[in-house]
Amino acid sequence: MKIPLPVTPSRASLTALAGLTALAACAACSSPPAASPAPPPAAPPAPAAQATSPAPRLDQIPRPDFNRIAVELDLPLFWIADRNGSGAVDPDEVAAPWHHNAPPAWVASGAFTPAFSSAYAAMAKVKSEGHPRAGLDEAEARRRDLVLAELAAGRPSLLHADFRGAPAEDRAIVGHLLKVAELIEQIHAKQRGTVGMASRIPADDPASRALFWRNQGPWCEQPKTRNDPACSAIPGSPPQIAGIYPARLQEDRKFCAALEARPDQNVLLSPFTAVIEEGGALRAVPYSEAYKPEMEAVSRELRAAADVIQSPGEAAFKAYLLAASQAFLDNRWELADEPWSRMNAENSRWYLRVGPDETYWEPCSRKAGFHVSFARINQESLTWQKKLDPVKADMEEALARLAGAPYKARNVAFHLPDFIDVLLNAGESRSATGGTAGQSLPNWGRVVEEGRSRTMVMANFLQDDDSRAALREATESLLCKTTMDTVSLDPSVATLGTVLHEASHNLGPGQGYKVKGKADSAIFGGPLATMLEELKAQTGALYFTGWLAARGVLDPALARRSEVRDVLWAFGQAGQGMTTAGGEARHYGQLAAIQLGSLLDAGALGFHRGERAANGKDQGCFSIQADKLPAAAEALARTVLGIKARGDKAAALRLRETYVEKDGAWKALRGVIEERIQRMPLGSVVYAIEL
Repeated sequence: MKIPLPVTPSRASLTALAGLTALAACAACSSPPAASPAPPPAAPPAPAAQATSPAPRLDQIPRPDFNRIAVELDLPLFWIADRNGSGAVDPDEVAAPWHHNAPPAWVASGAFTPAFSSAYAAMAKVKSEGHPRAGLDEAEARRRDLVLAELAAGRPSLLHADFRGAPAEDRAIVGHLLKVAELIEQIHAKQRGTVGMASRIPADDPASRALFWRNQGPWCEQPKTRNDPACSAIPGSPPQIAGIYPARLQEDRKFCAALEARPDQNVLLSPFTAVIEEGGALRAVPYSEAYKPEMEAVSRELRAAADVIQSPGEAAFKAYLLAASQAFLDNRWELADEPWSRMNAENSRWYLRVGPDETYWEPCSRKAGFHVSFARINQESLTWQKKLDPVKADMEEALARLAGAPYKARNVAFHLPDFIDVLLNAGESRSATGGTAGQSLPNWGRVVEEGRSRTMVMANFLQDDDSRAALREATESLLCKTTMDTVSLDPSVATLGTVLHEASHNLGPGQGYKVKGKADSAIFGGPLATMLEELKAQTGALYFTGWLAARGVLDPALARRSEVRDVLWAFGQAGQGMTTAGGEARHYGQLAAIQLGSLLDAGALGFHRGERAANGKDQGCFSIQADKLPAAAEALARTVLGIKARGDKAAALRLRETYVEKDGAWKALRGVIEERIQRMPLGSVVYAIEL
């Protein structure tokens, strides 16, 4: 289970380009530059001091436009920062993100190559003239304009890692795991049903190729474009048919409910299988059989990565690599969970999770999507672990009291969050925009049942200057000035909420809890069960900030700032809407609407129509009554935990109907939130690894 990043970013699940070949690139790649034309024979040699003309000043394109247009032209090129304040891009300021196309060498010997010069000229032409539309009919021109609007809703945000000076063992590990990432993208493309689709993109349409890569499929996902059927990377807008189920079943939009009503639903909807149809009968096929060639290739790369490890301090990491390698052959993921659960910030410098985990990506929310999350451990997590580890049993008791019968407090042994600095996400965990701020895994099996799950906080996502500026702009458009003056946008404040969200996944009635022998997915149905679990975790985070402050574990001032920041997170999620492009529930959007609506009813949140927002422009703004937040959070936690403890589907549906579906004043206010949030491009994370 996971929490998406706060305020503007949202979480989406995606597919991948088949035939991915390029995995990492650098600003100074090893490919030689193209040869320069020779001077005319009659020209005398220039004096040595004048042999090389000064490089032209590349200041025609401001940095935000540079990065936007690079995406639109499907170029693996990113201007990191204007470090010297010159207004011009310099060779030491660019990187080549991980991409479906192998990039040329943009820089060689400290200077731009002809490949970069050509790319810059093409970008400058688009900057001055726009993208060509000559010869296109009206429908195709409109489709391409919608593609550009979809891309513009995501602002590239770079995660950059340089291993060129790292030990040979580290570089070898990274190299093998980059190959694993390529293969995982291929497997997830099969799961999503997008294999072969990229060949239908017009050859002269780089923006659509970029959309297909970023969204891992042709479909638009951003709020302003996702409901327009013409918005697609492929002319004709192919239907979204998941590869994990037979296409025939998906002709009925209620096919998930039909599967859940079958007597063999536990087999067909088991998380580590694909459903196929043979002779008119449905059969669940283990992943190791359904994706056998790619699974075997992943297994080989993981074993090769384990084989290069000689450092005695990485024994735990090596054990996980070997166990994961075997799981890709036999589909026994629970066995790989055991060594993975024993890894932590004290026994490895690496974080890796590879395999099938989350279910958000598919319409029934039951099948685990393949992904790679690869990172380095950030030692700051040990500070939070020391604070919270002594009280986690008390935290379980607190949620048990709120949940009520028949739930009883358990012995909890989960790991408190490890902080990680992400190097690369692939497959299901590679989001088009936004990303995952925190995650608790695994989702099934003995490790979960015995309370030994592992929790992570992604410490380095969307922390660049552009992302922070967008966050402030969005916040100032929503809040009244008096409330804005109390807001801290410091990343450490948001981190506290993420830590408590992920801890709450491991407390109280969670995904492994059963009522009369039935798990939550069977009681509520997959999508509603997923939303409720995330609502429980996010409400737990809001509740525990005050709870911990009252016990002296947290500084009260930090707790108040964290509570306000959690409310801002809810604004961002509600602002992205309640449903996906395919009409499925947006779990985080819906839980945020429930949270905000309940806070409004409790008086912890107010809307002032006659007052301008903190930006001085927007009429009408929200205030947060910090003194009322703890009681409001406790009341909502009692409601949500009670629903999960009793398996009360009717109450869950009433809660969703009240705050998500019902017309009225709250729905109108959600429209205000959506309009203001959707003005700001979301962060779209791109990755660059130098080896």
